[in-house]
Amino acid sequence: MDEIAPRTTELIRPPIANMELALLAFSVVEPDLNVQLLDKFLVHIEHAGLTPVICLTKRDLLKEADDDVLAAEVEQAAALYRSIGYEVLITSSKWREGIEQVAARIAGGLTVIAGQSGVGKSSLLNALIPGLELETNAISHKLGRGKHTTRHVELLPLPAGGWVADTPGFSQLDFAEIEAESLGACFREFGELAERCKFRGCLHVHEPDCRVREAAGTGDIAESRYEHYVQFLQMIRERPRRY
Repeated sequence: MDEIAPRTTELIRPPIANMELALLAFSVVEPDLNVQLLDKFLVHIEHAGLTPVICLTKRDLLKEADDDVLAAEVEQAAALYRSIGYEVLITSSKWREGIEQVAARIAGGLTVIAGQSGVGKSSLLNALIPGLELETNAISHKLGRGKHTTRHVELLPLPAGGWVADTPGFSQLDFAEIEAESLGACFREFGELAERCKFRGCLHVHEPDCRVREAAGTGDIAESRYEHYVQFLQMIRERPRRY
């Protein structure tokens, strides 16, 4: 007898279900690393219950640019997310740096690869799967973002077993499926602190004796992460009500 089993995980964007791991591809240059968008992706992945792995791409372009300031910013970003507890892999599809680490990490499982347009997802998949030859495009320097070479979600078999879902790139995400009260739980570093807030259901903005806000003030929570939390909370509050 055929039946429809319940979904174990589900993402609205990209539209896919029953994945185990999310490989979030973000380039270090062309386009520059966008940590606000990365935090948006992390919120959605945490809310969906998937395991996120951050993959920073195009390391070769960073080295070719020979920009010490930018290189330091990328290393600081990688160190920040690792300190929070995220796995961060830095790759170059052109030089095949980090490709073996990514291949080992996703082998045998069900992985969705997602990220901003033009960050090199297709190039990364071509490096991971011999003979794949997905279409790739350079980013638009006028617009500062990539073209959509992938237009639909497609499951691809991995050489060492398992599957990876290729998804269209995009630069915008909303919070249609996330409520204000559940946003804080999508920021890992808030967890234990939130349990010690004075008020149950604290939103960590104006409430007295808020341990999360205190930690942001002392630097125990990164300024960028707390700022993004407040921005996302405002977006959720301002969205049109659903009836």
